[in-house]
Amino acid sequence: MSYATQQKKGDELNRLYEEDLPVHDWYRFVLSFPPHLIRDYVERFSISNHQRILDPFCGTGTTLVEAKKLGIPSIGIEANPVVHFAASVKTDWDVDTQGLEHYAEFVAKKAQSILDAQGIDYGPLFYQATAEPITLKTLNSAQERLLIKDSISPLPLHKVLTLLDVMEAHEDQRFSRYARLALAKQVVYSISNLRFGPEIGIGKIKKDAPVIQLWLQGIRGMAHDLRHIQLLPGAPVVVHLGDARQAASLIEPNSVDAVITSPPYPNEKDYSRTTRLESVLLGFMSSPDDLRRHKQQFIRSNTRAVYKNDRDDVWIANLPRVQALADAIEQRRIELRKTSGFEKLYARVVRLYFGGMARHLEEMKPLLRPGAKLAYVVGDQASYFRIMIRTGQILAEIAESLGYKVLDIDLFRTRFSTATKAYLREEVVLLQWNGKRFS
Repeated sequence: MSYATQQKKGDELNRLYEEDLPVHDWYRFVLSFPPHLIRDYVERFSISNHQRILDPFCGTGTTLVEAKKLGIPSIGIEANPVVHFAASVKTDWDVDTQGLEHYAEFVAKKAQSILDAQGIDYGPLFYQATAEPITLKTLNSAQERLLIKDSISPLPLHKVLTLLDVMEAHEDQRFSRYARLALAKQVVYSISNLRFGPEIGIGKIKKDAPVIQLWLQGIRGMAHDLRHIQLLPGAPVVVHLGDARQAASLIEPNSVDAVITSPPYPNEKDYSRTTRLESVLLGFMSSPDDLRRHKQQFIRSNTRAVYKNDRDDVWIANLPRVQALADAIEQRRIELRKTSGFEKLYARVVRLYFGGMARHLEEMKPLLRPGAKLAYVVGDQASYFRIMIRTGQILAEIAESLGYKVLDIDLFRTRFSTATKAYLREEVVLLQWNGKRFS
């Protein structure tokens, strides 16, 4: 199969169907797994509305939103504060849609009047000079250091900060969360200079953007979606801000019938960079200390999230396959004479990643009802000196060593690696917990 054909097939598997757009599209990772995958496993696991689904790496809430649409109670855990915020808003449908639109129009009018007084035109590419040039609003130096350079241009940033100031001055607990999430999406995808491929980077520089117009458009889309989904029966959803390796401290025992989730993959993708701009703008992160504190709650999947006191590797100290893999990566580093700080951490990341997943799976056991079924979407990787990491196979082996039954490993899709010129598998590891009932 050619690369172009394979890429097209992968895009098809990952894309949102038209019927999936409501709510899911309010704010979503570029590489999130698609809602139809959730439906497939809900049906395969025969999950009813008398049971409960857990997503311990819930991200922007794909599993939780889909479960709610299906009328199935669910619970999620997410360590990234801005992503946890998004999942929380996307699963709260109890809002007066007319009131939301009226609130947004009021805020937009206030913000626009400020920009008009400054001589800043409503539309893009027009900056009208005034007799007294204005000083554009900016982030402070600590906030700027957290961002990728040129993430957002000065004039759009000024408009965004002006809009946020007006929101804060006219805070309304009924509507402000939706307003902030709508702005987060528009900032990232329509206002900023960011582009998303396999990694986040800087694309075409936008000197200006119609910030208020785009934000209002987003709010109206939310209200439209809400008017339709509020007709569904719905189901209770709880979203915890926390560490999936400490799930038992967040969720009551014997309360979970199924798990459908996708943890980070072991690679050099720093997941915190993907959400850095909106994290800073919405106030979830304002200093390197904030960033470090957030990242310490993540599974150690890349070298930028490894810390001196990390000890998750003890969980797989007696698993030969992981030790052999890490040793092979270290040996390749020595052979290639790679000496950077990051490269020296590659073997350690592999041990910490699989150790963290072992710790997570052990922590899950008291939460699961006997017979609970689990689906983990993971992907093979070749990020570390092109040595293949068979993530799904290793995760299944770890789970089995902890007392889980491995039901199957389904192929979800393949993707082409430009580094290795090979197709990498993304798989769904299917497990079952038949262990004792914890009390």
